[in-house]
Amino acid sequence: MAVADVPATGRPRRRFGRLLPNLVMIVAAVFFLFPLVAQARFAFQKVLVLQLGWSTLTKRWTLSPLTDAFDAEGFSTTLWLSLKLALATVLLTMILVLPTVLWVHLKVPQVRTLIEFLTVLPYVIPPIALVAGIRVVQPHARWFLNSDYSLVPFYAVLALPFTFRALDAGIRAVDVKTLVDASRSLGAGWGTTMFRALIPNLRTAIISSAFLTATVVLGEFTIASVLLKDTFPTFMATYYQSNGQGGMALAVVALLATTALLMILTFLTRRRGAAQVVAPF
Repeated sequence: MAVADVPATGRPRRRFGRLLPNLVMIVAAVFFLFPLVAQARFAFQKVLVLQLGWSTLTKRWTLSPLTDAFDAEGFSTTLWLSLKLALATVLLTMILVLPTVLWVHLKVPQVRTLIEFLTVLPYVIPPIALVAGIRVVQPHARWFLNSDYSLVPFYAVLALPFTFRALDAGIRAVDVKTLVDASRSLGAGWGTTMFRALIPNLRTAIISSAFLTATVVLGEFTIASVLLKDTFPTFMATYYQSNGQGGMALAVVALLATTALLMILTFLTRRRGAAQVVAPF
């Protein structure tokens, strides 16, 4: 009887243990989805704001605000510029940060804490303070700041907290020192070691870092606005002033696109991790 009573007493506890996490997930989903639904209704429903309620939930949905925004002057040029800036920022970040993180792990692991603290500074210092410093030196560096690509190093700094942590986590998950020693002992140079031994094993971390950096670039507004650069976020802000519904539609699509990027990132990293586990068998 005592053995038979164990499942009966254990099952309610297990159900109660699942209740709290499920409740937290439901509350979090409502907290994030409710504002998004309200934003989507304002953007894609031809209904007066005062009439937005449960009775009009399924009425007069339209994509015309979004198509009008697509046809607006400056949409394609600013979007293309932001995509080029994202690509350039990803390349600059990889060229600078990846060798630095590898060097720290291989040569001076004792300064890793200091480097990690320095990468947090873009969180501590607001972008407007960075722009204020840029404006001070702008008269002496117009040859550089007049170019749209002058935003790339500033975006690399803003993305540094995400970039460093993604690469650092990937490097700590791999025995980098053993890979380097094995490659060097076989006669490979540092270039061969980097591209044929290290980068293939850090592919997941590099993809994560690239996606996060691109997300930062496609959403940054402050620096581009103060420096008078016509990027996609500044276009959205300007367009919203003249067409609130269309600007909100662009914001919804941008948010969904960013979410899709993060979902793709999650899928790629999980698939990569599964392949690494199954491969030895």
